[in-house]
Amino acid sequence: MENRVHPDLRGLLSLMPQEDFTKETLLEIRKASGASFGPAAAPDDDVTIRDEFIPGPEGAPDVRVRLYTHGKKAQDRPGVLYIHGGGYIMGSPEMCDGTCRKLVSEIGCVAASVDYRLAPENPYPAPLDDCYAALKWFSSHADALGVDAGRIAVTGASAGGGLTAALSLLARDRGGPAIAFQAPLCPMLDDRNVTPSSFEFTDKRMWSRAKNLFGWEMYLGDLCGKDIPLYAAAARAGDYSGLPPTYTYVGALDLFRDETTEYVSRLNQAGVPAEYHIYPGCFHAFEVFTEVAGISRRAEEEYILVMKNALTKK
Repeated sequence: MENRVHPDLRGLLSLMPQEDFTKETLLEIRKASGASFGPAAAPDDDVTIRDEFIPGPEGAPDVRVRLYTHGKKAQDRPGVLYIHGGGYIMGSPEMCDGTCRKLVSEIGCVAASVDYRLAPENPYPAPLDDCYAALKWFSSHADALGVDAGRIAVTGASAGGGLTAALSLLARDRGGPAIAFQAPLCPMLDDRNVTPSSFEFTDKRMWSRAKNLFGWEMYLGDLCGKDIPLYAAAARAGDYSGLPPTYTYVGALDLFRDETTEYVSRLNQAGVPAEYHIYPGCFHAFEVFTEVAGISRRAEEEYILVMKNALTKK
């Protein structure tokens, strides 16, 4: 595998731990991931962060939404709903502070990051329901937040990308709230794990086939092996028409490569504008290493530029 990895990332691969995911080890894995998931948050006195607790889905607890705003008061700014990754089983908004700060600073938006419930304690549809509740709250409170409700985008990576794609389908089918743009990055879309790339990557240092199967099993819970709702795994949707314009990327050494390629192809076939970049020699979550890897910085810069252009008022 080392010979296939991009030179910018080769040294990092050797430092990554070999892990097996089980229900018994999940708590420790969550604790460890809290220190390493995502780029560090660059200090920026002009970006303020505060937590809001919003009404959750019916019968469920309140949902914590982490808000990032620029110090300068302004109205009519774009909004970005951010959904963290972590295989549906780990992760938190705090681990994406750096990314959300950059989105706010460089796009001039207000960002809202969702602390959705995690599997296996809360399997589908709980995480998606929390994200939908956050989208509704963000849209309905747009004026108070200084946001243009017509320019709200949704984005996230890995499981956050899978939830982004599912949320866009759900919002379309429920008649809103409107999503102006979506960026499901290196998305976790297909529980079936039948593409060539889903079999190709078994290295325990990466997000491997075994980890992916475990993540889906935890997320789907009692639905495993049964009829899976299209909102649980966006690759299962039969109709992609009417979805928002889309940007995504994936690494060539990511087991999600082929399902992402198929997703983008089907979006384009459905008449949805979709832009796609495959980064050679890059494994899953390569984009978090922006402090040390030039190719990671390039992926982040392109992603933010595309988001900025998509959300700029024409």
